[in-house]
Amino acid sequence: MRRIGGRDIVAAILIALLAGAVSTSPPLQSLQGLSLDILTALRGKIVSDRRDPASSPVVVVAIDGETYDTPPFKGSPTQTWTREIGRVLGSVSEGGAKVIGFDVIFPSSIEQSEIPFGEAPLGTRMRGFDRDYLIALRQLSDGGKLVLGEILSNDHPDRPYRAQQLAVKNNIRALNVHTDADDVIRRMPLSFSIDGKPVPAMAVELAARALGTKPEIGPSGGMELSGYAVPSAVPNTLTLNFRGLGRDVLAYSFADLRACTEKGDRDFFRRAFDGKVVLLGTILNFEDRKLTSMRLSGGHDGSPAPRCALPAPAGAAQKARSDIAGVFVHAAVVRNLIEHDAVTELGFPLRSILTIALAAIIACAACMLAPAGALIAWVGLTAVYTAIAVGAFVHALALPLAEPALASLAALAMMIGYRFVLADRDERFLRKSFAYYLAPEVIETMVASGKMPALGGEMRNVTMFFSDLSGFSSIAETMTPGELVTLMNEYLSAMTDIIESHGGYVDKYIGDSIVAMFGAPADDPAHAGNAVRAALKCHAKLAELNASHPAFAGRGLSHRIGLNSGEAVVGNIGSRRRFNYTVMSDTVNVASRLEGANKYYGTAIMASEATVAQTRDMFAWRELDAIRVMGRGEAIKVFEPLAERGAESGEQVKVAAAYAEGLACWRAKEFAKAADAFGRMAESDPASALFAKRAKALSANAPPPDWTPVNTLEGK
Repeated sequence: MRRIGGRDIVAAILIALLAGAVSTSPPLQSLQGLSLDILTALRGKIVSDRRDPASSPVVVVAIDGETYDTPPFKGSPTQTWTREIGRVLGSVSEGGAKVIGFDVIFPSSIEQSEIPFGEAPLGTRMRGFDRDYLIALRQLSDGGKLVLGEILSNDHPDRPYRAQQLAVKNNIRALNVHTDADDVIRRMPLSFSIDGKPVPAMAVELAARALGTKPEIGPSGGMELSGYAVPSAVPNTLTLNFRGLGRDVLAYSFADLRACTEKGDRDFFRRAFDGKVVLLGTILNFEDRKLTSMRLSGGHDGSPAPRCALPAPAGAAQKARSDIAGVFVHAAVVRNLIEHDAVTELGFPLRSILTIALAAIIACAACMLAPAGALIAWVGLTAVYTAIAVGAFVHALALPLAEPALASLAALAMMIGYRFVLADRDERFLRKSFAYYLAPEVIETMVASGKMPALGGEMRNVTMFFSDLSGFSSIAETMTPGELVTLMNEYLSAMTDIIESHGGYVDKYIGDSIVAMFGAPADDPAHAGNAVRAALKCHAKLAELNASHPAFAGRGLSHRIGLNSGEAVVGNIGSRRRFNYTVMSDTVNVASRLEGANKYYGTAIMASEATVAQTRDMFAWRELDAIRVMGRGEAIKVFEPLAERGAESGEQVKVAAAYAEGLACWRAKEFAKAADAFGRMAESDPASALFAKRAKALSANAPPPDWTPVNTLEGK
């Protein structure tokens, strides 16, 4: 994970502000509507928020396809249906309906039309045809149970014909809808200004009469109805809540109700309409279809209501459609108002803050993570936020959804671009600079740590690794230049691969020697253990090369490795025009001396007590001696790593035990016992042979009075 600095935080904030501002700007206002559509669809699919349509306070009387196909309506113009409509409305009112609203408009009367030729004398009119219908309208209107509908327009207004207007005493309300820029109905007007006065819309008027109250203007300037402050994100509108996707409203076929009236089944009308708001409207496949926020989920033209007199037509099962009959839009408004269930949308300030906040989170994630990881973070955050938004929408609260998703995705893209162009230049420079002399794993660790080596050097705790081929100069004299280059390339490549795979950094090659360090330039708390493990594997790899590689055949190459841990100055050191990333300190010098000290003891790997102390029992060790190397007055204990802890062989355990016994006797000045203990393994262990010889000499000749068990090495 990449670390972020102050500049990155400022960039993330600015990117989030820009992405949020653009996503919530007026040109992208359609995203607000898209959020409602998505939330409606997700709630319908995930929560399945269905309600019993019988509990709905509003029902629909539908002039549907069945009506058009049923006598006496079949083949007759709708203007001739008014008598039957009046009769059915009378039955509905007697059944206990609170109020009836018309979502159909009869702009003309059959009384104003010529009778078709052959049916009556030419030029005669059907005067008095609508008399019973108009009387029914007058009676319903006088009882406060009827509201006719009209379409307000400056160019083409659509109103009931004059006789109806007089019959209902201008008790007429507007059916106009609020359409967004994408021709989708998501909100409905609450009132209209007529002659300078606010007049409630049809659905508001019906809900108010059902509740026995009148709409009022609340302290906030919005509409209140029976104590319910109607939420209005867009002034003077109600945001539709299609909780049942249209299936929560019963739809009665007008044809069946007409037959029920003929049948005289008053009980059916009482069961169906008592206490209900009734909307008379059309449900047809080709007329008055509306796109709403159910367009993604699919809406329904209500639920088929119980039948009274006629059998249900074959194939009456409904399928979800992107559009619904317009009458159900008004039905949804009525139900939302009566049940106090309109959708509450966040205002522009809150939508912007929420959008910017999510964009900022993703911008920060894109700043810290790789592009793939940031994309996964975006998907995860979007999924979690969507779940929260759907949960809120169940309670009629619409959180912005499309805006934050788009803004955060834009912030993701912009932050990746920012990193590529500006923020990661140092990282790319670092990768390029170290690519030829650091393992990719080490570069990744160093980049992830965010800790760049300071120019001029910095103190780091490291483990130094020195190796050298034994007697290589004499071997090289017997080889051609081509053979020598091939051998060295194979050897150095194999050793370097092992060193770098364990997090080491090869400082330099000096002929056949390798100088490497662990713990820099990348931080590595386990640098001592990694260095010891690399040394063991290098030793095993050389044995493998000697046994199987043609270039090493018959050479019998062996090497010596010295390890030492401690503080060192690490950094770019050199001239002003040319420098090298290297390391300097006494820690380095001691490691070099330990590499050379191997030849005195016949060992391949020698480590200082400082390195042993940092490995925390990860390896099986054999303490070799206490030595004083050239250029250093203080004695140090040196050790030989045998294997990983628990992986040592039986022979190694046996040799180490005998050696430890001999060393204890040696330090106790019991030289005869020491010689005996060392002598048991002298034939197979060069270090034991060395001590056995020294112990025998001191056993035969008493040591000087100032003798100490410290071996002072005279050479490097």
